[in-house]
Formats: sequence, structure tokens, C-alpha cells
Amino acid sequence: MASNIKKKTLEEKLLVRGKKAKNFIGSRKIFFGISLAVICIGIICNFIFGTTMDIQFTGGSMIKYSYSGKLDDAKLKSLVQEKTPDDIVTFSDSKDLVNNKNVLTVQFSGNNTISTDLQKNITESIQKQFPDNKFNLEQSSSVDATMGTSFLWKCIVAVLFAGALMVLYVTIRFKKIGGLSAGVMGLVALFHDIAIIYFFYVIFRMPIDSSFMAVALMILGYSLNDTVVVYDRVREERRNLGYKADIADVFNLAATKVMRRTIITSITTITAVVIVYVVAVIYNLDSVKAFALPMIVGLVSGCYSSLCIAGPLWVMWKKRAKKNK
Repeated sequence: MASNIKKKTLEEKLLVRGKKAKNFIGSRKIFFGISLAVICIGIICNFIFGTTMDIQFTGGSMIKYSYSGKLDDAKLKSLVQEKTPDDIVTFSDSKDLVNNKNVLTVQFSGNNTISTDLQKNITESIQKQFPDNKFNLEQSSSVDATMGTSFLWKCIVAVLFAGALMVLYVTIRFKKIGGLSAGVMGLVALFHDIAIIYFFYVIFRMPIDSSFMAVALMILGYSLNDTVVVYDRVREERRNLGYKADIADVFNLAATKVMRRTIITSITTITAVVIVYVVAVIYNLDSVKAFALPMIVGLVSGCYSSLCIAGPLWVMWKKRAKKNK
């Protein structure tokens, strides 16, 4: 009789608003399959298209023009490419809201500094071919490949350092639920998010630049926050249900309770970023679009990985460790 009362009490604890908790662990193969499918598509596109690196990393030159009116981008790009032996990496136009004028930015690959004669030749050809657009040379600069490589490695070291600190933090804070396993699986979720962002750049042929590194570092913090919230709830439910309760049930209950809060927080953040992206599209702000769009993808991935990747992997680790004992 006592055992029946105890069992009933545990079953009641596993209910959320009178309903059974969502079975995240039972659906783990679906979650893993979705992530693997996206990553496989990204790998295939990477082999087909390759990775486009911005001149910040590869070295190259940049010329910026101001102009008025509308442009035939394809015709203009063809004209510029004819005047230089270096390949055009990016060719984009945007709106300068401060000075109320259109801006065309052309980036070339290569380690050689763009010469004054070549700048003059390109500018004169554009002005002659498009006299109504009133082109004017605003800026030209060159980036050495060595400096770009150094910057790239510093960014990679920053990501690795942040990941190591995250594992250390989670290990110490959540030692009662197996801090090391929680930290390692949280790290896997972080690298999952970075991979999703990277393959987004590859699939949509966006150049890897400083915006990519900024998005990656921001998503690391956002995804880590989500993961910590989930682990914190798991620790609380583990204490409420008792340490003999099945770890899968504990996680399903914790994830179900925190899911609503996580989704609402993510939607609020995504809405703000979407508004920024829409404004950037309206005013043709390429640099803002290059940051906001991957950020939206990263926010979705961060919310997804915390509940559907890190948690199930952690449960699998704990179950295997228990079985080995």
C-alpha cells in the first residue's frame, strides 16, 4: 500500500500542468537526425562552393565609391573585373544614412596593394560608362594576408578559450548532477551552433568576415545561458524527485518546465533582431544584414541545441556511466 502511494506521488510529480512531460529523450533520434541532416547539407555545399573568405582574413584590396541613382550591378561588376587581374571577392552597394548617398564597395583578392594608376583607371572607366550615376572615389585600402591570418587565429583562440571556461564553470556549478558530463555536452551544443552558423554562410555564399566571428561569440554566450538554465532546472527537479528517479524522466520534466520560458525569451530576442534586419533591408545596409541574418539563425539554433542536443546527450552519458558501474 505504501509503495502504491509512493508511486502515485512520483507520477504526480512528473506531471506538468496536469499533463505528462514531453518526451525529449524519446525523440532524441529525431533531433540528432535534423542536426546531422543540416550539417551534411552544409558539408556538401562546402565541397561544391567552397568557403568564401573576406579580405580581412585572406588579404586583398577594397575600393569604395559614392554614387546616385540606380545601377546595373552585373554590367558594372563585369566592367570592374576587366580592369584588374585580381578576382572580385565581394561586390555590394549600400546606403549611407549619415550623408544620404549610395555607396558601392568592391573587394579584390590578392596580396598586392592596389596601385594609384589602377584606381584611376577603374574610376575613369566607371565614370565614363555610367555618367548619370556621378561616381566618386571615397576610399581605398589594402589588407595584408599575414594580418588577416593573425586576426583569424586570435578569434579561434577566443572561441576555444570561451569553450574551456564554459566547461570549467558548468563542472563546478553543477557537480551534483555530474558537472563534467554536463559541461562537455554543453560544449558539444556550442560547437553545434557554430557549425550551423558556419554552414549557413557556406550555403548562402556569404564571406566569412569579422561579422561571423562576432555572431559566433554572441551565440556562444546566448546558447550557454540557455544551457545553464536547463541544467539549473534539472538540478532542482533531481532534488525534488530524489536521486533514485530515472535521469531521463528528470530531464524530460525539467525541459518541459523550462521550454516555455526558453522559447518566449528566444522569440523576444529574435523579434528584435528581425526588426533590425528589416530596417537594414529597407535602407540596403549590407554590413548590418550580414550580422543580423546569421544572428537570427544562431538564436534559433541556440534555443534548439540547449533542449534537444545538450540535454539528451547528457542523459545518454549518465545512463552509460551508470550501466558501466
